[in-house]
Amino acid sequence: MSVDLSGAESFLAGHARLLDRRRFELLSGRTGPDTVLAALDGYRNDDGGYGWGLEPDLRAPESQPGGALHAFEVFEDIAPVTTPRAAELCDWLDSVTLPDGGLPFALPVADPSACAPFWADADPTVSTLQSTAFATGVALRVAAHDPAVAAHPWLDRAAQYCFAAIDALDSAPHAIALSFAVRFLDAAYERYPAAAPLLDRLGRFVPDTGLVPVEGGSEGETMRALDFASVPGSPASKLLRPGVLEAELDEIAARQQEDGGWTVDFASYSPVAALEWRGYVTVGTLLTLKRAGRLS
Repeated sequence: MSVDLSGAESFLAGHARLLDRRRFELLSGRTGPDTVLAALDGYRNDDGGYGWGLEPDLRAPESQPGGALHAFEVFEDIAPVTTPRAAELCDWLDSVTLPDGGLPFALPVADPSACAPFWADADPTVSTLQSTAFATGVALRVAAHDPAVAAHPWLDRAAQYCFAAIDALDSAPHAIALSFAVRFLDAAYERYPAAAPLLDRLGRFVPDTGLVPVEGGSEGETMRALDFASVPGSPASKLLRPGVLEAELDEIAARQQEDGGWTVDFASYSPVAALEWRGYVTVGTLLTLKRAGRLS
């Protein structure tokens, strides 16, 4: 299945943030890491964290765990190049981690305008597996090429919280939390012996089709195989029926729209977020296809 990269670029010109346009240029080999990092810096706060709508449904300026997720994704993009910003982000995460080693779903915002209520109304005093797993999982992927992140004490502290929280599960967590927990264990597999048995245990909640409806989400909103294992042959891919990931990669390539972009199946909470999510998922889809060897 072929992908129209020229069409995707045209779509991004009309829908995407500068950051995602620069990420597209990086994946297509037309710019370097410094250009992408300069765009990311626009979302950075002096405390070392990221806000300002880097998570599109969290428009507030304050640094947030959700912003950390998206910043680490950029630090993963630039591999094998590293940046001091990644370890500085770990410093910030360490400063907001709760005593049990976990991150709250979100931190307080002064002005919740255009923020999704689940972000704005989160309890900042309670750790959640979802936010801790999504930040730690992608940080582990950055740690694979960045020694400063790999050695940072926050990373091990957060990983141990995730292991304990996953071990304590006696029923399936929410679909989105489940996907992030599986991807965390996938990223932790080589570094931590605890990851393998916990991945087997968590796998009992993942259908071998990879399809898990999102309770409370939009009609038809579903976690899919690539939300659990983005690369065939990874540890998490063994939870899925043979051939599921390959078929899913074919399907997402085929879901490119006539305007050149991809769509999302979840609700947005502001007009700008609706545009930005499509730009973000378009770049994310192309990166997934490239990492799976589907783009030249």
